[in-house]
Amino acid sequence: MTETRGVPLIYLIAGEPSGDQLGARLMTALKEETGGNVRFAGVGGERMSVEGLESLFPISEISVMGLAEVLPHIPNILRRIKQTKEHVLKIEPSALVTIDAPGFSLKVSKGLKGQSIPLIHYVAPSVWAWKPKRAEKISRYLDHLLTLLPFEPPYFEKHGLATTFVGHPVLEGESLAGISRDQICSEISFDPSAPTLTVLPGSRRGEVSRLGPVFRDTVAELVKVLPDLQCVIPTVKNVRPAIDELTENWPTPVRVIEGVAGKHKAFKCSDVALAASGTVALELAVDHVPTVVAYKVAPVTAFLAKFFLKIKYASLANILLDREVQPELIQEKCNVPNLVERLSSLFHDKGKREEQIAGYIQSVAMLKAGNDMPSTKAAKTILSVIANNSES
Repeated sequence: MTETRGVPLIYLIAGEPSGDQLGARLMTALKEETGGNVRFAGVGGERMSVEGLESLFPISEISVMGLAEVLPHIPNILRRIKQTKEHVLKIEPSALVTIDAPGFSLKVSKGLKGQSIPLIHYVAPSVWAWKPKRAEKISRYLDHLLTLLPFEPPYFEKHGLATTFVGHPVLEGESLAGISRDQICSEISFDPSAPTLTVLPGSRRGEVSRLGPVFRDTVAELVKVLPDLQCVIPTVKNVRPAIDELTENWPTPVRVIEGVAGKHKAFKCSDVALAASGTVALELAVDHVPTVVAYKVAPVTAFLAKFFLKIKYASLANILLDREVQPELIQEKCNVPNLVERLSSLFHDKGKREEQIAGYIQSVAMLKAGNDMPSTKAAKTILSVIANNSES
C-alpha cells in the first residue's frame, strides 16, 4: 500500500457531474477529518479538480446514459476501464472509492478484487428499482457500500456486504440564508413580482437534445397564459453551448446561469420549476420549489425499461413517500399540452403549491442519517475501513 509518512492515498472515481459534486464534498470532508493529511488520485470533474484531484481523463468520456446512447461509446469506455484499473494497481492506493456511475466504476472495482485494496462504493445501485440481483453480485467483490437512502442497506446486508446509510447530499446544498428573492432578481435583471419559471433540461448533452425542444415549446405556449413569464436556466459548463443555442429567440426573458451557487439562486427567485428527472428534482424539493418532473429517453431504452423497472415513480420525493408529490410526465406523457397544463396549474393554484411543499418537508426529513452531514459520515466511514484494513 502506497503511503507517504502515513498519509493515505485515496483513489476516487466519479463518472458524471452529480458524482463530481459528491466527490468534491467528500474530498473536503476527508481533508477536515484528517487535518489535511490525505492524498487523492483518480477520475473526476471540475469540482473535484478544485479540491486537488488531477483527473486521469475527462469524465465527459464516460458520462453517457441509456442503452442506445452508450452503444457508440463502448470501445472507448472499455479502454478507459482498462486504463483506470492499471493506474490503480500501479499507485497502490489506501482505498478505491467509486462514486455512482456503476456501469463504469463497478467494472473497475470488480477487476481489482483480491488486490488487497479496500473497494468502497458511494451511492448504491438502485436495486430496488431494477435488476435486484445486482445486490448479490456486487456484494461478492465490494468491501463496503455507502448509501444515500434509508431503505437501501437491507438489500445488500442480506448478502453480507457491509453497508452504511450516510444520508443524501442534497442536505448539504448551498445556503442562501440572508439573500432575498428581490436581491437575486435584481442581479439577473428580473422583475421580482413577475411569475418566474426555472427550466432544467438536464446536465448531459443527450438530455438537453431530447428535452430541450419540448421544454422550449412548452415555454412558448405557457407565455400565452402567463404573458409576463420570465425564465431562468441553471446549467453546467459542458452543456452551456447547447443551452445557449436552445434559448435563442425565446418569447420571454430568459437568463442562463452556471454553477452550483447560481442554481440555488435560480431556485430562490422561482415560483415553479420544470425539471428533468434526477437529483435536481430532489434539490428543488429541499429548496421548496413546486416542480413538474419530465423525462424522455431513446425509444429503445424506453421499451427495454418497461421490462426491468420495478418502481411506480421516477422522482425520489415520490418514491420516499410512495405517492406523487411532484407530478411526473415521462416519455410519451412528456409533451407540450401536458406540461403546460401541469405548470399552469401550479402557477395559478396556491393550494397545490403548498401541498407539494408539505410533501417535500416529509420526504427530506427521511434523508437524514444522524447528526453528521452526509459527506462527513461518508469520510469517517472510509477512514475507518482504511484503518481496519491496515490493522489486518
